[in-house]
Amino acid sequence: MKKILLLFVFGFGLMAMGVAQDEPEAEKKETPKRKYARATFNATKIINMQSTEIVSKGNLQFLISHHFSNLWNKDATEGENFAQLLGLNSGVANTYLSFDYSITDWANIGWAAAGRSRFEGFAKFRLLRQQTGLKNIPVSISWYSAAHVNAAKNADIIFGWNKWAFMHQLLVARKFSDKFSLQFNPALIHFNVVPYGINNSNMVYSLGFSGKYKMSAKKNLTFEYSRQLNMHKNLIDKNGNIVNYSPDLLSVGLELNTGGHLFQFYVGSTTAASPIDQLARNTSWIKDGEFAFGFTINRTMSLKK
Repeated sequence: MKKILLLFVFGFGLMAMGVAQDEPEAEKKETPKRKYARATFNATKIINMQSTEIVSKGNLQFLISHHFSNLWNKDATEGENFAQLLGLNSGVANTYLSFDYSITDWANIGWAAAGRSRFEGFAKFRLLRQQTGLKNIPVSISWYSAAHVNAAKNADIIFGWNKWAFMHQLLVARKFSDKFSLQFNPALIHFNVVPYGINNSNMVYSLGFSGKYKMSAKKNLTFEYSRQLNMHKNLIDKNGNIVNYSPDLLSVGLELNTGGHLFQFYVGSTTAASPIDQLARNTSWIKDGEFAFGFTINRTMSLKK
C-alpha cells in the first residue's frame, strides 16, 4: 500500500510540474499582438495635402509635383486653347520639389522649393497609429508644420519677416478596409502680413477630407476636398484693388506603383504648387471650370549603413 501511495504522489508531482511548465506557454500564446494598419495611404502626400504616412526611419524621399495651367481658358479663343493642349503647352507651370528624411519611426523633416521663388521647411510627427490586438486604436493621427517664405525680389512685401507664412495641419485617418481609407485634415495658416479688408485676420482656417480607394495591387484612386473658411472675400491689396480667392480646393488622382517609383496623375482646381497658396490664396474657380492637370513622382532611398 505504501508503494502504491508513493507511486501516486510521485506521478502527481510529475503531472504538476508539467502543468506548471505549460502554463507560461499557454499564457504567452494568449497574449494579443499589436497589429498596425499598414499602407493607409501609399505616399506622404495624397494629392496636394499631406497624409498621416511618413517614410521609414533612415530613408530619404525625393518628391517632384508639377502643376500645369488650366485645361480650358474661358476668355481665350478655341484655337488658343487647343494650341495650349489643355494647359500642357501653355508655358505656365508650377513645380514643387522636396526632400524629406525620417530621423525616427515617428518623425521626419524636410525642405522644398515650392514654385515662384517660394521655399518651405517642414516637419511631420506621428502621434498615433491605427492598431488592434494589445491596444485597439481606431485611427492614425499625425501633425504637420511648415514654414514658408517668398524670396522673390519683386514680392509685394519686401521686409524680412513680413514675407513669411506658417502652416499647421492635424491629420486624422482611418483605414476602413483593405480597399478604402479616409482622412480628415483641418489646417491653420498664419501670414505675418495680410491684405486689407473687412474682418481681416492673419489666421486662415480650412477644413477638408481626403481618401484612397484601392483599385488593384498597383493602382489607387485618390481624392481630396478642402474649404477655406475665411479671408477669401473682398480683400484689398496695397494698390487698392479688391481681391477674391477661390475657397474650394478639389482634386482627383490616379496613383500607380511601379515598385521603384510611385507615380500619380491628377486633375485639380489649382495651379499653385505650395499647399499654403492652395489653401489660402487659390485663384482657380470650380464654378468657372478652372481645373488643371498635374503629376507627382515619389522616389525613396535608404541612407542606412
